[in-house]
Amino acid sequence: MKQVIFFLKELYSYAGKKLYFNLMGMVLVSILDGAGLLLLIPVISYSGILNLEGGNTAVTTATDFLNHVPNTLGLSLILLIFLIVNIIQNLLQRYVTIQNVKVQQGFARYLRVEIYKDLLQANWEFYVKRRKSDLINTITAELGRVSAGTNMFLQLITAIVFTLIQIGFAFLLSPKITIFVLLSGLILSIFSRGFIKRSRLIGGKTSEMGRTYLAGITDNFNGIKDIKSNNLEQSRMNWFWAITQRIHDEQMDYIKLKTSSQFYYKMASAVFISCFIFLSVNIFNSQAGQLMLIIIIFTRLWPRVTGIQSSLEQMATTVPALISVIQLKKESQAAKEIDVLNFQKIKPLSINHGIEFKNVFFRYSQSENIFAVNGINAFLSSNCMSAVIGRSGAGKSTFIDLLMGLNKPEKGYILIDDEPLTQDNLLALRKSISYVPQDPFLFNSTIRENLLIINPKATDEQIWEALEFAAADFVNMLPQGLDTLIGDRGIKLSGGERQRLVLARAILKKPSILVLDEATSALDSENEAKIQEALEKLKGKMTIIVIAHRLSTIKNADQVIVLDQGRLIQQGRFSQLANEKKGIFSKLLSKQMEAVN
Repeated sequence: MKQVIFFLKELYSYAGKKLYFNLMGMVLVSILDGAGLLLLIPVISYSGILNLEGGNTAVTTATDFLNHVPNTLGLSLILLIFLIVNIIQNLLQRYVTIQNVKVQQGFARYLRVEIYKDLLQANWEFYVKRRKSDLINTITAELGRVSAGTNMFLQLITAIVFTLIQIGFAFLLSPKITIFVLLSGLILSIFSRGFIKRSRLIGGKTSEMGRTYLAGITDNFNGIKDIKSNNLEQSRMNWFWAITQRIHDEQMDYIKLKTSSQFYYKMASAVFISCFIFLSVNIFNSQAGQLMLIIIIFTRLWPRVTGIQSSLEQMATTVPALISVIQLKKESQAAKEIDVLNFQKIKPLSINHGIEFKNVFFRYSQSENIFAVNGINAFLSSNCMSAVIGRSGAGKSTFIDLLMGLNKPEKGYILIDDEPLTQDNLLALRKSISYVPQDPFLFNSTIRENLLIINPKATDEQIWEALEFAAADFVNMLPQGLDTLIGDRGIKLSGGERQRLVLARAILKKPSILVLDEATSALDSENEAKIQEALEKLKGKMTIIVIAHRLSTIKNADQVIVLDQGRLIQQGRFSQLANEKKGIFSKLLSKQMEAVN
């Protein structure tokens, strides 16, 4: 229930007065619909089938009015009014339907935009703890189900409004019959609670199945090269066969439940009206006119009652999706670290002295006893090149993530020109950093678009300068040059070409801090030498921080920081550390030299 209330608040915050206007439109449509029902009474009176005497004021008044009007003229007048009422009702119904769809689609877009914004503003820790495919599933499939639920909710409101007004008109015609229909609906609602509960359970299975399916599909296509190379097609086909069978079975369960409830409602309708007609004829001695009235009221009012029950069932299936969306929204808001709307107003941070790690500790979980970064004290001078090296798992990437503010120290401080790195200056720091990861990411678009995403105002001349710096001369040889489409994640390019494009993109930003995380690992010796030469030109112009396994890459670094098991164990110039024969750096260097020889 809490989730539904939250949903209603969000819907109201978006739609506001539109909901009231739509509600008024529904009321008018319902009144006109009821008026059409009343107009049927005098029409039937002309046929001689229905003859009401006393009792019902509304019908009697209509009949008395017709007594003073010739039959032909009276029937024509009533039919004309009936026609006009129906035209106005249907035009208004069309307008309300269009407005409801506007609210539904607009609200769905509003939710998508709000949740996407919340996700972009969430911190790195938020993403580390979650599966990417679950996030994608929530903002696509689950949000789609919530959108459908919005439509069901608006239909439910419409059905309730119609039903209440129809009840009012039905009371004018026959209070006894109306009360019987309402009591029948109450009995029906009690017995239908089981259907609603089961619908919600099936909705939960649908959500879980969607997450599992998308996660598996995402993993399959991310690892399609491994699948093809290792002949894993059959095992993946077996998985796909099993998951699609489960989805099929779950959908069949829903259809069986839905058809069972519809069968239940229709049978209940037939039983209730049969019983009431039997009682009316044999106990209350009702005449043909009263029986006609019973049938008119029952056939008009009962579908509304069963329609409400059916809408409740369908909404119950969307509740799990609604819970997923609400939970994601709350969690991403709780993890908020930046304001996307104000990001453009923030100026890059200029670093005059350097970045200092002061007794920094960090671990990914409070339950872990091992710190990924353990009491590090280090100073990275501005406009100098600092290299961070160490064995696999030494804490190099965690060190860089802390420097960029992706992770926050559990203890200690990171100082930028003696000022602590906090939420207030985090965005300014990020604006001054260009990051080149080991696994380069490119969008499925052209080379030009991939570069301009970092600096939309860059000229062609600036783009070519960045490409030249990154030794990406291969772009000149492509038939369409900068306008070449490079495929999903740049799949049409080699690993080295992708890495050089990402490096060019980083340079195009004109950062004050350049972070290279194994950025030359996919390059051959010739291009690696070109990058080293380019980095030499940048020394003194920006702060360069390099993570490297290939130690030849960092031989000209101003400072080398050696990490092991999260601790800083060596620090100094390349030549100095190479001469410390008992140090880890010297051992790593010797092994690489042996491998080369």
